[in-house]
Amino acid sequence: MKSRRTMLNVLAAATLAVAGWAAGTASANAQTTAGAPLRIVVPYPPGGSSDRAARILAEALQPRLGTPVVVENITGAGGRLALRQLAGTGDTNVLVMVNPALMVVAPLVYKNNGYDPERDFQPVSQVSTYEFAAAVASAVPVRELNHLLAWVKANPEKANVGVPATGSLPHFFAMMVGQAAKAPVQVVGYRGSAPLATDLLGGHLPVAIDSLEGLQQLHEGGKLRILATSGAKRSVANIPTFKEAGLDITATGWNVLYAKAGMPAAFTDRLAREIADLMTQASVRQQFTAAKAEPVSASRDQTRRMLESFKAQWAPVIRQSGLQFE
Repeated sequence: MKSRRTMLNVLAAATLAVAGWAAGTASANAQTTAGAPLRIVVPYPPGGSSDRAARILAEALQPRLGTPVVVENITGAGGRLALRQLAGTGDTNVLVMVNPALMVVAPLVYKNNGYDPERDFQPVSQVSTYEFAAAVASAVPVRELNHLLAWVKANPEKANVGVPATGSLPHFFAMMVGQAAKAPVQVVGYRGSAPLATDLLGGHLPVAIDSLEGLQQLHEGGKLRILATSGAKRSVANIPTFKEAGLDITATGWNVLYAKAGMPAAFTDRLAREIADLMTQASVRQQFTAAKAEPVSASRDQTRRMLESFKAQWAPVIRQSGLQFE
């Protein structure tokens, strides 16, 4: 019969073996997460600002991580479909490039959103900001924002303001413009920037509000005329800000990379550090600038603080609008 001391030694050895196996398994899982292909999901079609930002970063991240970084476009429901699908899967080796419409607006205006930004996802790093702009077709003789607003006040039945999507941030910015100008505006939501621009250029719409990036190329090509931009200072030399044009309002949007809530903390922190560092690199910043986006380098804490401040600014505007969808 084995002695009591022998039995204790056997139990101790078994305990150490189990502990070693558990630690090895955790280490292997962490390495698998860090070494497996990383997906960056874009909730919009290829070619837009979110897509371009994701592809710039995917190319720059790949050599740093030593693993493939692939961009995947999952479209539908104004971007919400991608987040619903991601929230319902166990895949944690994924980032998603999002904007305020998905993480701030949708949870407030959709009764059945299908995902919870705070429960299902975690912010990693802000990578850019963008402005909004108001534009008219070049054939329209209006050249200043105050002239447009005077026309809106005189013709309220014709004062339709087009935006790229109902419930988007440009939608609420259009409402903000109307409130600041004390001008009655009817916001018309489109299914994207392309059909919005088509109706504006075709004379079916008097004015459009969209991201500056979405309108600037047409402005530079002489097809439309941007009257004002929403930043605190001029981003295009010959176009005044809304404040310069007489309305005391400023607003910007952003692109932020979020991770699934279940992504291991060590890997999430590493990604945040790598992305923040990449956004300081001249080559990456030049690519963002060429894509009409303002590059931003931000830590996880800085990103969280920005998001809290943004929600504090916009949540009251969104709630006051009374917009609610199923």
